[in-house]
Amino acid sequence: MPHASTRSAFLRGLRDGFPFLMVIAPFATLFGVIATEAGLDIFETLSFSVVVIAGAAQFTAIQLMSENAPTLVVLVSALAVNLRMAMYSASITPHLGRLPLWKRALVAYFLVDQTYASAAFDFEKHPDQTLAEKFAYFMGVVVPICPPWYVFTLAGAWVGEAIPQELGLDFVLPIAFIAMIAPALRTGAHRGAALTATLVALACAGLPWNLGLIVAALAGMIAGAELERRALQ
Repeated sequence: MPHASTRSAFLRGLRDGFPFLMVIAPFATLFGVIATEAGLDIFETLSFSVVVIAGAAQFTAIQLMSENAPTLVVLVSALAVNLRMAMYSASITPHLGRLPLWKRALVAYFLVDQTYASAAFDFEKHPDQTLAEKFAYFMGVVVPICPPWYVFTLAGAWVGEAIPQELGLDFVLPIAFIAMIAPALRTGAHRGAALTATLVALACAGLPWNLGLIVAALAGMIAGAELERRALQ
């Protein structure tokens, strides 16, 4: 039987993760629809979500694939979108890095925007948690986020073109990222990086194959690093 404190941490994670379901459901459904419209069958669409489990990168890859972009451009663009995962991993390692290998593998696989944001805030709010409690909390957050991602991806693939484009589900992606990123912009370096990346992305919107996204990401990282360097002087 799990320890009471571990069970309590899991339930707290479940509670904190549940509101994300309101974003996950339409977001995953939209991906399923777009993927099938791009030519993937139901199995390929579901496999894409299970293997990659990174919504923004999946949308980027699907869009570029539908535009017949070179494979290298698809891979580099998806990698650029997911570079933040390396920062998530580095940030979460002091909390969960001492877990057994199989548990670290689970954390690595399920480390997405929502699970990271929830865990980072909770670990900062409850610094005295044990390693077991932190892992239990993380997995609690996972339950209402990741399995529904697969389920609603499958639902979207089944529905396919039955969902009219004018429904406007594409608004979910920017809202989801704004909701997660805005509270984290707590320093001048963070805000400078976000502003720089936004302006460069807008200025480079006309570049083919979404290359503007890569340029904007690099510009944002450079700006953030420079502002951080100056702040430390």
